[in-house]
Amino acid sequence: MPLKLIDLSQEIFQGMSVFPMHQPTFIMTNMTHEENMQTTGSKALGFSARNLLISEHGGTHCDAVWEYKPSGATIENMPLEYFWGSAICIDLSHIPPTRYIEPKDLEQAVAKSGLKIEKGDILLMYTGHHDRHYGTDKWQTTYTGLSYAAAKWLAEAGVVNIGVDAPAIDHPDDINFSGHLVCGEYDITNTENLLNLHLLVNKRFLYFGLPLKIRGGSGSPIRAVALLEE
Repeated sequence: MPLKLIDLSQEIFQGMSVFPMHQPTFIMTNMTHEENMQTTGSKALGFSARNLLISEHGGTHCDAVWEYKPSGATIENMPLEYFWGSAICIDLSHIPPTRYIEPKDLEQAVAKSGLKIEKGDILLMYTGHHDRHYGTDKWQTTYTGLSYAAAKWLAEAGVVNIGVDAPAIDHPDDINFSGHLVCGEYDITNTENLLNLHLLVNKRFLYFGLPLKIRGGSGSPIRAVALLEE
């Protein structure tokens, strides 16, 4: 059975776009090859390394429930099954950024996919935002997001991880952060800043987006991938 691995992750680099409330990314040289050779005295081989200063929510990342619910689990205490497993991707790319994603949109997209949401599923939402606006001034400001009712619809359907190809699962105008609010109410997670979701629309596949085991972490950058049959 031939399998194909699809990368769903943004690059990490200094100057990358970060959600406004989070730490910008800085990359610093720790030691060059030449400096290391001088330190060790080796004339054969030098080691080079860099230091990263990055938010737990920098780039493609997943959230711990604790980020939006003080009594919730931190990232190292969350079930790993929330970050890998059977997943589906639905097409919501027709929804304009001027309005929220509503339950009827989810119902129609799932029906069109020919798939069914199973308890414990990871659900990825292809909005087309990355394809349209990544690297522009609209990236952090102009995208659709889940209404409270839509997020609750997903949680009650059994979804444990809601992923999106935008900076957040919430609409930028939503100061109640409804998607995250529901994730806190149901103790589930979400994954943001994905890409290449157009390659997964209306498919079921294995998703992997494992967080770093950060003690007390509010979230973690991840290398998200999808594994599917060719």
